[in-house]
Amino acid sequence: MTDKIQCKREKHQSKDDMINLKDNVSRYDDLKFNRRAFLKTAVGATVALGLSTLPFSVKAFLGDFEEERELVEIAKLYDVPKGSSMTFHYPTENDPALLVHTKAGELKAYNSACTHLMCPVFYEKESEVLLCPCHQGYFDLNNGHPIAGPPQRELPLIEIEVQNGIVYAAGRKIRHG
Repeated sequence: MTDKIQCKREKHQSKDDMINLKDNVSRYDDLKFNRRAFLKTAVGATVALGLSTLPFSVKAFLGDFEEERELVEIAKLYDVPKGSSMTFHYPTENDPALLVHTKAGELKAYNSACTHLMCPVFYEKESEVLLCPCHQGYFDLNNGHPIAGPPQRELPLIEIEVQNGIVYAAGRKIRHG
């Protein structure tokens, strides 16, 4: 018996990795941490996550998530005659905006900070464009897209609604083109 212990002890003291490697394998760990167990866990987690999001998917499909838009009063319609503009602040007091009543009678509203260097944008009545005088940036009045000068991005659009002769800001779209 001492010969077997001696022989086993000599194997552990050997520098050959292949001899020492076989003692590191445990059958319990091999059964617990194998590919099949990993895949079972991954599939189970995927199914659980899929089932947990199912109620939200059904609600979104049915349209139950229509958000209530908060209307913010801008002005009375008669205070903004055709071919004029007025400034206001939306969505916060730090965000200047411009409401334009075009010659054709349409109402357009955009945040009035130029997308180039945040200079103020003004309505130019004669040519019906939005002008940034800092670097001669011009924006199309109909969609807020830059048409000349250094600005590369469109002005954020402010959605407006008119109810009972009062103009309201109803939301804002940063990228709308």
